[in-house]
Order: sequence, then C-alpha cells, then structure tokens
Amino acid sequence: MTRFGSLIRLKSSAAFRWSLGMGVGIVVALGLVLLFLLTQATDNRQLYERNYVLLFRLNVAVASLLVLLIGWMAVRLALRLRRGRFGSRLLIKLAAIFALVGLLPGLMIYVVSYQFVSRSIESWFDVEVEGALAAGLNLGRATLDTLAADLGNKTRQAAIPLAEVPELLVGVSLERLREQLSASDVALWSASGQLIASAGTSQFLLQPERPSAQQLRSARTQRVTTQIEGLDEVAPGGNGELDTDAHPGPPAPGTATVPRVKAIAVVNNTSLSVLGQSRFLQVTAALPPGLVANAIAVQEANREYQERALARGGLRKMYIGTLTLSLFLAVLGAVVLAVILGNQLAKPLLLLAEGVRQVAQGDLTPKAALQGRDELGGLTRSFADMTQQLADARSAVQHSMNQVNASHANLQTILDNLTAGVIVLDVGGRLQSSNPGANRILRAPLEDYQGQPLGEVPGLEVFAKEVLAQFADYLSSHNTPQTLAHWQQSFELHAGHGASDKAITLIARGAKMPGTEEYLLVFDDISDMVSAQRAQAWGEVARRLAHEIKNPLTPIQLSAERLEMKLTGKLGQTEQALLNKSVKTIVDQVDAMKRLVNEFRDYARLPAAELTPVDLNVLVSEVMQLYPSDNAVVPVSVELDPQVRLIQGDAQMLRQVIHNLLQNAQDAQEGKSGALVVLKTDYSETSRRVRLTVRDNGSGFPDHILKRAFEPYVTTKVKGTGLGLAVVKKIADEHGARIDISNRVAEGVVQGAQVSLSFALAA
Repeated sequence: MTRFGSLIRLKSSAAFRWSLGMGVGIVVALGLVLLFLLTQATDNRQLYERNYVLLFRLNVAVASLLVLLIGWMAVRLALRLRRGRFGSRLLIKLAAIFALVGLLPGLMIYVVSYQFVSRSIESWFDVEVEGALAAGLNLGRATLDTLAADLGNKTRQAAIPLAEVPELLVGVSLERLREQLSASDVALWSASGQLIASAGTSQFLLQPERPSAQQLRSARTQRVTTQIEGLDEVAPGGNGELDTDAHPGPPAPGTATVPRVKAIAVVNNTSLSVLGQSRFLQVTAALPPGLVANAIAVQEANREYQERALARGGLRKMYIGTLTLSLFLAVLGAVVLAVILGNQLAKPLLLLAEGVRQVAQGDLTPKAALQGRDELGGLTRSFADMTQQLADARSAVQHSMNQVNASHANLQTILDNLTAGVIVLDVGGRLQSSNPGANRILRAPLEDYQGQPLGEVPGLEVFAKEVLAQFADYLSSHNTPQTLAHWQQSFELHAGHGASDKAITLIARGAKMPGTEEYLLVFDDISDMVSAQRAQAWGEVARRLAHEIKNPLTPIQLSAERLEMKLTGKLGQTEQALLNKSVKTIVDQVDAMKRLVNEFRDYARLPAAELTPVDLNVLVSEVMQLYPSDNAVVPVSVELDPQVRLIQGDAQMLRQVIHNLLQNAQDAQEGKSGALVVLKTDYSETSRRVRLTVRDNGSGFPDHILKRAFEPYVTTKVKGTGLGLAVVKKIADEHGARIDISNRVAEGVVQGAQVSLSFALAA
C-alpha cells in the first residue's frame, strides 16, 4: 500500500511539473509574441492605432498572468517553508537572490528607460521643432506662390500681344510663347471653353483638359488666375497644404500627375475674334523636381508631427507598457530560473536528507541516487553505496546477533529448566542474575533483589556469608598450580520463612567467570538424596537389627518361661513373687523388643507401590470408620472436597499413611484440652493436583525435630520409634507425591502441626 501511494505521488508530481512547465512556457511564449507585436507596433503607427485596444488588453492579461504565477510560486514556497520541508529555506534564498538579480537591474533599467522615453517623447514635440516645421511649410508655400505669381504675370504679359495675332497664326505664336516661358503646354481657349489652338502636350490629346467655368470667371475678373496641380497626388496622404489657395480646384481629368503650375489670363482684344468673344490664354509649366521633393518632405514631416503630437499620450503608454512587460518577463524568468536551479541544487540534498532520516530510523533499504556527473550526484551515489554497505554489515551483525540470541535463548532455556540453581554475583556479593531453579531451591524471590547483596535476602544471611568466604579462600589460592578451577562445598540452611520452614542440604560449586569481575555459583538441593540415603541406611540398619535381635529374643523368652515353670512351687513365697515378677518383666521386654524389631522389619521391607486410580474421598471415609467419634480420645474432623478427582495411588499404602498421620496427630494432643484433628482433602484446578492435609492443635515440632522429621528414629514421643513419618515419606516418594510438614503459627504463637501430601491425577 505504501509503495502504491508513493507511485501515485510520483506520477501526480510528474504531471504537476509537466503542467507547470507547459503553463510557464505558454505564458512566456505569449509574452514574447506580445512583446514582438508591441515592438512592431511602435514602428507602424497605423498598425498601432488599429490594434491599440487589442494590444492593451493582451498586455494587461499577460501582466496579470505573470503576477498571478509569481504570486502562486511565492505562496507555494511559503507553504513549503511552513510545513518544515527540507530545502525550503534554500529554495527561498535562491529564488530571492535570482529575483533580486533580475529585479534590481530591471528596475534600474526600467526607471532609466521610463525617464528616457518620457523625456524623449516630450523632446519630439518641442516648440522650436514645431516652429521650424511651420516655417518650412510656410517657406514652401511662399515659394510655390511666388512661382505661381511669376508664371501668372508672364502669362498676363504674353496675352497682351496675343490679342493682335490672327487666329490662323495663333498656333505659331503659341509655340513661340511656350518656348519663351519654358512651359510644358500653352493653349488658347474661347469664352465657351472651346480650344482654339495649343502648343505642347495638349495638342496630342483628343480631349485636353479644359478650364472650368469658375477658373474662367476668376480670370475674367482678376485678369489672371494661377493654380498648382498634381502636388497632392505626389505627396502620400497629403492634404494640399502647399497648394495655393488663390484659385483652388481639382486637376483636369486626363492630366499627368507631374506637379505643375497653371496660369490663365484674358486676351482682351476682341477685334480679332470672329464672334467677338473673349479668349483665354492658359500656360502650364512643370514645377522644379527638387522644390517638389522638399515641399513634400516638409509637408509629410509636419503631418506626422501633428499626428504624433495628438497621440503622444498613447505613444508614451505603449512604450511604458512594453518596458513594464519586459520587466515582468525578466522577473518571471529570474524566479523560474531560481526555482529550477534551486530544485537542481536541492534535489540531491533532499535525497541525502531523506536517506539520513531513514537511516536514523533504522531503514537501510537501497536509497535513490542521481546519475549526474557533478559532485552532488556523486555524493548521493556514495551515500547509497554507504547505506548498502551498512545494510550488508547490519545483516551480518543481525545474523550474528540471531546466532548469539539463539545461543542465549538455548542457554536460558537450559538454565530455566535446570534443577540446579545458578546465581551470578559481583565481587561485592551483589546478585546479578539467577535462574528459576535458584528461586525454587532457596524458596526466595531472588529477582526482586537484583543488584542487592545476597545476604539481604531473608533467610540467606548465613549462606551468603559462607559462600563469600569460600570465594575469598578460593581467590587467595587461585594462582597456585595445584588449585582447581572451582571450589565445592555442602551447606545446610533453613531457607524461606514462615510456617513452611525446613532444613535444606545444598551442594554448591563456585568459580570466577573469565573476562569479568563476576562469580558463578551453582548449587543443587540434595535434601531428598540425603533423606533417601538416610532412609536406605536406616532400612539396612533395620534389616540387620531385625535379623540380629529377633533370633535371640525367642530363646530368652522360652528360657524365662521354662525357668518359671520349673521353679514354681519350689521356692518360698518371697522368692516366688520375685521370680514371677522377673519372668514377667523379661517376657514383656521381649515382646516390646519383638514389636520394635517387627516395625524395623516392616520399614525395611516396605513393598513397592502398585499405582491404580483411587478416589481419595472414599478411601478417607473407609479409614474413618475405624475412628468413631463416640469413644475417641481425640476427635477427628473430616472436610472432603466434592471436586476431588481420582489420583494414582496404592490404596493399602495410602491407608497406612492416613493411619500414621492420624495416630501422630492424636498422640501429639493426648491429655490436652480442645484437642482436635482435622483431616481435609481439596482439589486445585490450577495445578491439577489433589491435596491431603492433616493438622492438629498440639504444641508443634521443635526446630531440631522439624528439620529431620522424616528421618527414622526421630520422634518426640517417649514410647515412639520415630518410624511413622519416615514410612509416610517413603510411601509419598513411591507415589511421586510432594510432602510438606510445618508448624501452624498465628500471631507468633505455634498453634499446632500440619502435614500435607499433594498427589497427581490419574491419567
């Protein structure tokens, strides 16, 4: 799931970067196109005027997009910094540096360019320039007017002699006149607008351009009229400002577009006219080309100057908008370049930071590396190689640790399952570690005293002192050649505390652990072994005593009885009484010796148990029939647990155990008020064992008896042999039962004794 999520994030990030790159590319391309259009528009007034609104809107749109894009990038950097992502400060610093690098020079250039453009545009429309253009325009107009007036005067002078020329000779006169005036065309017109004669270009035309009625009226009124024609057609966009305004009028159709001056004068002598009407002399002369060119240049310059003067506000906005767009493009390029370069610089650092974080968390999986040839790419590859080496080393260490842990677990399992106790002590005798066997043998929670001196464990003060003394003796002679690598000693201690105290016989072995300042103490509870050895020894003693003592008892008894039979009636009364008393004493003591010998014989010859499923409650009920409560010296109270389940046991032997325990309990309370024996059975579901308990209200066992209560011939009764509890212990061992004996203590006062046996359930 994590890998799938990472793949989705990578794909979304790639798509986002692609979309961002496309958007930035489109905006930049649009800005460059707009910048090109603005540049073209500044050189083309008609294009600028025609597309001013469109260019202005596009300029505003591109500027808005650039502002939004820069703002969005700034917000993303701020959010990245707020989230604490690594490399955010570096990206912001790089973006700020590149933005300042692009912004400050851009602003400087922008301010200078703004001032330059503003002042340059204003300088274009200076009063002196406008006056110079007006003076040039007036000069051209005056020059043209002078030319027109001069041609008019010459035409009017030429019309005077022409009045005397007959119509048949008019053509020759006109040709001569054309040459004199250097005119391109001379024509004589009637008052009705009919061509009488001509010389020059008009004589080759089928329909030469005739003067208009208005021109004829002006000539009749003013005696002469002049007009400049063709100048507007030569000057592109001209408005006729250089034309004379004395006799305005459009050029005649069919005339050439060469700029010319035309003069019309009245020929007054009517005597020569057939009809007696006035005639009009028209002289057309071409304008000098240089003068025409200069006049057109002045006219065009004045026109453009006036147009730009009217549109200088828009021109200023156009230039300033172009500069502003250029500044935005420069800033955007700087910021985008900063982000791109920042990402290129921060990407290896981000990879390294993420790898370090993962390594710090213990993740040594293969790390990503850049394939670039620069130092940062090499650093990522070196880090990836180092991580791989760490992973291999950790794998090897983990393998070794697994082996060590397995060995430790095996060792701990062995220690936990050892019947022997194992304790590790430091040089000061403080407990470092212990196994469950030590807790069980010493009957003390050693784990609660970890790090504390062993002598502070209740009941182990003497044992700890003796153990440390053994270690001191061992270490003092450790360097001698004949010294063994360990010491061994047996101890007898009264472990535990409370009502269940009993003597424990230990066999302990100690050694110094190599490479450390710690001691190893291994010990085992040999109480059962000692008890078994003692029982075996007592059994052998009993067997021998039974064999050696029983044989002479019968002859002694028979000899005493025969002696009494032979001497009866032969002695005096005093002697007879002494004889009878002596014989009776001998017979009674022999019987007592026989009973003692029989008990020893029975203890030595106790048969092996034949274990079968036995209901302990039923067995107790059968035995209790022999202890009626009506004539019992010490009453017996029975508490049977109905949950008791069948156990593995020998019914005959268990009856003997119950008899022995009840007899001992009654004997311990003989002649004591409030005497009571409690016989109890109970079942534990947790341990799945059945417990048989017999307790009394007697005086309990003395300490020296309690420690050796199960040994033969250990008893507190005057007439007892001390074999009752020894037989019980031997039968318990045959059944694999746990037997405990203790004094019942309440408020520091012994309230009686208690013996309990715990049996396993039948299969």
